[in-house]
Amino acid sequence: MNAWDLEVPTPYVALAFAIFAASTSAVLVRFSHAPSSVAAFYRVLFTTAIVAPIALFRYREEFTHLSRTDLGFAIVAGVALAAHFAAWFESLNHTSVAASVTLVQTQPIFVAIGAALVLGERVSRATVVGIAIAIAGAAAMSLGDAGQAPISDATTYGNALAVLGAVTVAGYVLAGRSIRQRVSLFPYVTVVYAACTASLFVLVGAQGHAYVAYPAREWLLFLAMAVGPGVFGHTVVNWVLKHLESVVVSVSWLGEPVGATVLALVLLAEVPDAVTVVGGLVVLAGIYVATIDRHRRRSRG
Repeated sequence: MNAWDLEVPTPYVALAFAIFAASTSAVLVRFSHAPSSVAAFYRVLFTTAIVAPIALFRYREEFTHLSRTDLGFAIVAGVALAAHFAAWFESLNHTSVAASVTLVQTQPIFVAIGAALVLGERVSRATVVGIAIAIAGAAAMSLGDAGQAPISDATTYGNALAVLGAVTVAGYVLAGRSIRQRVSLFPYVTVVYAACTASLFVLVGAQGHAYVAYPAREWLLFLAMAVGPGVFGHTVVNWVLKHLESVVVSVSWLGEPVGATVLALVLLAEVPDAVTVVGGLVVLAGIYVATIDRHRRRSRG
């Protein structure tokens, strides 16, 4: 047994840490001048380069004994993650930031539906209430940003892409929750990130972007995206998926805009308005309601 597989009362702490790490993504992307698909590609590529050696050398036997079913679902999870990046970033080119962020943050709804239908996870009334509160808070945060950018008339396509981003990241979370019950962290994320990297590589080429013509500053930002949001964000979340239900993990992702807002205030001097601040508090309240109920039910069981 290794430290990653210990049954310890720390999944909630690890999840909070991972959400904070993921919150750095928005600031790092803002600092970067590379196309969004290129930044996403190198973020996942460098993350894969960090975790793959551990999987290949320390977990070689388990890695080579992955069942075809688990391997297939891990690949599907990777493609879903790539589709999430592609759809969400592209949606920002066709609709407002407010609409895009609000719609993509509806992913807990799709996770809750999928968890109930596919994984047989019971979703309590308190969890549903917590999801609704957190989504309302995310919507309020987006409305606080609405006055900062003009809303395009042609928003239908962009809104549809944002919803697609929510659906695909829900598929990523659900696939991870299922497989992580049987497969160790590093073999799983290596397959997922490799599939995501391959998918984004194809997308960058299809969009006609250069693969290597970027200054040193951009490469440092790509690496920072891999270490922060990649390793300490998504990889830690994938560890948590072995210990917590997908609905709890999914609704906790709504804390990311809160962390991003705080970091933008400190690093970019972007002062949030009152609506954004209140929305952030509501998001935290929704996460608390959804997670504390599940924690109590697990303790009783």
